[in-house]
Amino acid sequence: MSEQPGRYQRSFSGMLGALVVLLLVIGGYVAFRAITREDLEVEVDAVDYLETVGFAQDADLTVVYPPTVPEGWKATSVDSQPGREWSIGFLTPDGFAGVHQSEASSSSIIETYVDPDANEGDPVTIAGSDWDTWTDEGGDVGYLGEVDGQQVLVYGSAPPDALRSLAASLTTEPLTG
Repeated sequence: MSEQPGRYQRSFSGMLGALVVLLLVIGGYVAFRAITREDLEVEVDAVDYLETVGFAQDADLTVVYPPTVPEGWKATSVDSQPGREWSIGFLTPDGFAGVHQSEASSSSIIETYVDPDANEGDPVTIAGSDWDTWTDEGGDVGYLGEVDGQQVLVYGSAPPDALRSLAASLTTEPLTG
């Protein structure tokens, strides 16, 4: 018997062949998963924005909110920085709608929530008040106005009529019950 360990012969073409086989196996697996996988749908949880409104009012904060929303709308987010900002986000059958109340400058609000390059349109009258109209190139719309002395932006990708209806419904009235 020989005292030398056995040598495995390596060659560049052998390594290249192994690499090609490995890539074919990986590609086959990815293709198989793409064909057999169901489309992933992520259900967004609803939030009880009226409960949050109640908490804010109990803390003596004045928040702007819609007392009701149309059928099929789901509140998905509430954000509050007491005394400075208040936001509610809704998923609608036709897109997204948001309400943002803030003490920030109008230009800062439009830049943040509509688009840094938003275009100002003609003002519209909603519920007897004048609201500035802003749009971006993607079709999102924002209406900037006042509700009970509070600066408010109603914005989103939902149809403009739906956003105007949302703006018309806003109130700062205390919740009852």
